[in-house]
Amino acid sequence: MEQESLWRGHFCAIFTMLVWGTTYISTKILLADFQPVEILFFRFFMGLLVLFIVYPRRLHVKDKRQELFFALAGLCGICFYYLLENIALTYTMASNVGVLVSVTPFFTALLAHFITREDRLRLRFLLGFLVAMGGILLISFNSVQLEINPLGDFLALAAAFVWACYSLLTRELAGYGYNTIQTTRRVFSYGLLFMLPFLFLFDFQLDLERFASPVNLFNILFLGLGASALCFVTWGYAVRLLGAVQTSAYIYAVPVITVVTSAVVLGENITGLAVAGTLLTLAGLLLSEGRLPVRGCKTVYKSQKHRQSLRG
Repeated sequence: MEQESLWRGHFCAIFTMLVWGTTYISTKILLADFQPVEILFFRFFMGLLVLFIVYPRRLHVKDKRQELFFALAGLCGICFYYLLENIALTYTMASNVGVLVSVTPFFTALLAHFITREDRLRLRFLLGFLVAMGGILLISFNSVQLEINPLGDFLALAAAFVWACYSLLTRELAGYGYNTIQTTRRVFSYGLLFMLPFLFLFDFQLDLERFASPVNLFNILFLGLGASALCFVTWGYAVRLLGAVQTSAYIYAVPVITVVTSAVVLGENITGLAVAGTLLTLAGLLLSEGRLPVRGCKTVYKSQKHRQSLRG
């Protein structure tokens, strides 16, 4: 039963990364007619509506402390992360952002180690991080020069840290025992609420006529229904089964998926460095997940509490 739960968790994490790895393509297409904040609002508002339709049952939160964690998750995972990432793209190169956001698993492991004290840092995880980051560097800078942009790079690092916080908050929410769809819906609601002031700050325009274009409509539906409504549910489910640290390691795969989809959809060339980086990144992911043998290293630690929750 425990092994079956773990496989379900890995499947959900892999599926989520496959979808999220392609979202950069849809976002890039939509940026021709939409501002970043408009794309964020439309996709998560659409995702919230879909989750209400799929599972309309109201969530009754047991105490105010839990409500605080829902609000923090919405603030971090929906509002701050995407705003920081998009603002970072206006100050620094996309390759810089791709690399720096990929530091998220390391931040997640550090926070889990020092705050929850249930997930201890292991040599295998650190080696996997170094190998994966080497691959991501090759992928991101194979066709451009490395350029340091302090403000944009700092914002990208901040986005990585905020997502790490969201991952730990997701694990906390999973422990409450609520339905995953209800939990995700609550987080979306708070995320959209916190996003409202930024709509005025960035001159948000409703202008629904832009969705008359089939290309715009398809891509916003993909982001709203697939990348938001569905994948935030599967991500939360994966964190519930695998834990925040192990699930976050799958973020290493996002640049790889982006490279492949960019070649297929946008016709971009895949260079030898990109292929080498892809293989190195996947090796780092497998190493972090305990799939590659390393002498003297143990697999990523799982707390007794987490193992018991799987059995339950």
